[in-house]
Amino acid sequence: MKRYLIPILLLVAIGAMVYFSTSSGPSPDEYAAFINSEREKKEAFLRRDPESPFRAIEDSIKPLVYYPPDLKFRVLASLEPVQQKQVRILQTSTGEQARYLDYAWAMFELEGTECKLLILEVMDMGPNRGKLFLAFADETSAKETYGGGRYLDLKKVPAATSIELDFNKAYNPYCAYNENYSCPLPPRENLMNVAIRAGEKSYH
Repeated sequence: MKRYLIPILLLVAIGAMVYFSTSSGPSPDEYAAFINSEREKKEAFLRRDPESPFRAIEDSIKPLVYYPPDLKFRVLASLEPVQQKQVRILQTSTGEQARYLDYAWAMFELEGTECKLLILEVMDMGPNRGKLFLAFADETSAKETYGGGRYLDLKKVPAATSIELDFNKAYNPYCAYNENYSCPLPPRENLMNVAIRAGEKSYH
């Protein structure tokens, strides 16, 4: 039976987030330790959670694969709200459709390339309603990373004019591990012309 799921990573340590948001920021070693710790928590969560895509293959689960943490891929983007919000239909990995609402544009420069990503808001009823959703693909997609794109979890801050995009936290949707899950694919606006060598790589 096919299942529709937007995996939302709920393992972020609040205290660490507050620390890393200070003006001084972490050192590369401190930051790497934090990211690696969060990755270990995620893998432990996926091993034990009853909704895990690995639940039927627990004995054969392989370690998740990541790029090394790199502060270069932690960027502060300008945030431009979408003035005339429209419902956006995204195709999913199983050929179904998912509905979202336009929220804002995130604009930044990375590796000398001007980037502009569309942030969406979850419309469907349920625990994720109103949360922000960012799916993207880049020059590593289908080569070094999952071909269906990766996700970033973002925090909604009313009236904010900027937003942090930490691509070291980019993760695979559940369909990257188990094809029975149905995961939204990135909108065409979020197909990036730059290689994001940060975050999670392909599982296999």
